Formats: sequence, structure tokens, C-alpha cells
Amino acid sequence: MGRTCWRLGLGVILLAWCGWMFLAETSSGTMDIQKKAKKLGFPAQNCLYCHNEKLPKKSAMTLNERGKWLLAEKNNRKPKEVDPAWLKDYPGDKK
Repeated sequence: MGRTCWRLGLGVILLAWCGWMFLAETSSGTMDIQKKAKKLGFPAQNCLYCHNEKLPKKSAMTLNERGKWLLAEKNNRKPKEVDPAWLKDYPGDKK
């Protein structure tokens, strides 16, 4: 009986973890997005262009105004990932 409970508990934990991994939102920014932004002529020298941390971690990342705007655009447009070409429409850089 003890062995069966242990297996059942492990199965429940494994199933919950798989569900969490499947449904969890992925990180917004990637090095690929930064490289694309640079190629498009934006001054994205490091992660601080869109984040408040120099090296953001998935679990502890905060976005600056530009990053928040990009995330809102992603939610409005419903693509798979952020497109750095949207930065041409970012209102914060126009002064």
C-alpha cells in the first residue's frame, strides 16, 4: 500500500508539473528579439532596452515602459512572440 501511494503521489506531482509547464507563459524577451531589433536599427545594446534588469530571469523580471508597451502589443496582436519591428510605432521614443 505504501508503494502504491508513493507512485500515485509522484504521478499527481508529475502531471501537475507538466500542466504548469504547458500552460505557463514563456519569457517575453529573447536574445533573438534583441538581435532583430539591432538589425532594424534600434539601439538595443542589452536587455535594459526593454527590461529593468541587466540579465532578467523568467521568475523575476520587470519591464520598463518600452517593454510594457511591447507586451501590450503582443497581447493585442496575438502573435507567438514579440516582433521588434513594432518598435517603430512605440510612442515613447517620439519627441
